[in-house]
Amino acid sequence: MNSKRKDFLISTSIIFTLTLIVTLYLNYVFISLFGLNQENFIFVILPLIIFALTIFLTLMKTILKPLFKSDERLQKSVKETIHELNIPVSTINMNIQLLEKNIEDEKSLKRLKRIKQASNNLLKLYETMEYNIKKEIDTIDSQEFFLDEIINSSIDKFEDIKKDTIIDSNIPKIKLSTDINGFEKTIDNLISNALKYNSKEKPKVSIAYTDTTLSIYNKGDKIDTKNLFIIFEKYFQEDSSKDGFGLGLSMVKEFCDKNKIIIKIDTLDDGNRFSLDLKNILIKQ
Repeated sequence: MNSKRKDFLISTSIIFTLTLIVTLYLNYVFISLFGLNQENFIFVILPLIIFALTIFLTLMKTILKPLFKSDERLQKSVKETIHELNIPVSTINMNIQLLEKNIEDEKSLKRLKRIKQASNNLLKLYETMEYNIKKEIDTIDSQEFFLDEIINSSIDKFEDIKKDTIIDSNIPKIKLSTDINGFEKTIDNLISNALKYNSKEKPKVSIAYTDTTLSIYNKGDKIDTKNLFIIFEKYFQEDSSKDGFGLGLSMVKEFCDKNKIIIKIDTLDDGNRFSLDLKNILIKQ
């Protein structure tokens, strides 16, 4: 147990005990003065309850204020530090671009390519940290964007690892409004999952939009019926031999629940289909 949690529990216990003692003493005084019967029960007990709640909330606010201040300072410090991480990464990328123009040696260019890849990975890590921290301590504003652009961008990310998998995508120009970063990660996780559990023979992923529903289908073995109830749980993996930590689908479910997106899984004879009903984030045109 960390010190902050310990301080919170101790403070709450002290305040509760103090409030209880004062309330019981006043209850004893009131009953001694006025007695306690059916006629005056409400007039004796109700003021005591209101008084106890008022004292409890006032003391909680006063005593716990330093703890809240500490959290605010920590949040500010973390956000500022995360923001500052972007500066050296941008500087590295800028200098890599300048060096690429002046270097022709193949070995040196390969080294620069590795540095550039490492810098891009660091930038992705920065963006992920920034988003996760902002999600926890801030309200993330909704943004308007087009569904087909998000889908195409996500498909491009898997170009190098999809191998011989055919990815069919037929998405119209649909406009949505929600947390764009969270939605991107949701689509990335679903496409990644579709590629990971695809068939070894003629692998295929199909992405389509009908009415208000986005569907992502992958050819392969059907998800075991008993696993449909736990597939969104953290760390669950239907096939433990696959890479990953079993967090992708739990993140998908968390985002969908938060944004009122209904997610559905259909097990088909030749594969599985994940469907997202986007009606609650759809901008009608």
